[in-house]
Amino acid sequence: QEQLVESGGGLVQPGGSLRLSCEVSGVDDFSFYAFGWYRQGEGKERELIAQLIDGGYTIYAKSARGRFTISRDNDRNMVYLDMANLKPEDTAIYYCNGLDYSDDRYSPRARWDWGQGAQVTVSS
Repeated sequence: QEQLVESGGGLVQPGGSLRLSCEVSGVDDFSFYAFGWYRQGEGKERELIAQLIDGGYTIYAKSARGRFTISRDNDRNMVYLDMANLKPEDTAIYYCNGLDYSDDRYSPRARWDWGQGAQVTVSS
């Protein structure tokens, strides 16, 4: 059974940085899957903000581009999101998930049940 556990969230001042971690278990071949980070602000839809695809190719939502970096460690079954120059509008619950591009290469689907997410609050 696939399980996703996000960690590393917290309260940070505008301009600060955080690293989120996603530990993946129950996946036979971790390195096979593309992964992404989503976020959902209060009263808002969940949005995909970062994608990491085979070969290290990355795609970022406009809101994250230039400030966020997605990466992975296949030996540890971990996916990371490094966030810099955080802004109040980055406040959200952040989720990771495997990505499935088989139906639409521009709009991947989350593969598995969602974890609990990591709360990131950017406030002075």
